Amino acid sequence: MRGMANEPFKITSEAHAEKDLRVLTPAGAITYASSATLVDAVMAVNERKLIIDLTNVPSVDSMAVGALVRTYVHCQKAGIKLAFVGLGQRVENVLRLTGVDPLFDAYKTVADAEAALK
Repeated sequence: MRGMANEPFKITSEAHAEKDLRVLTPAGAITYASSATLVDAVMAVNERKLIIDLTNVPSVDSMAVGALVRTYVHCQKAGIKLAFVGLGQRVENVLRLTGVDPLFDAYKTVADAEAALK
């Protein structure tokens, strides 16, 4: 994971049309500089189910927590079912310490999240 700190932040997006599902996979730390990219990707989702795979996200800062909360609120208002996958220990700790962890349904794998969103 140490090498990810130097890599630019990016998000890949994969649609599963038959399941009305989109999987967003960010890679790199979600920070002040990259949190807007995540929010923009979420706002562009047209599917009724969204999985955000954080497996390749080594850390988040306070702006990222805000972005994740905005993601949650947007999905609630838009009727989009939301699930997170692959929360690392550092990310889990930040969400727990800030008190927002109860907002998010988190699963170990994308397959687990897909099954839960049916």
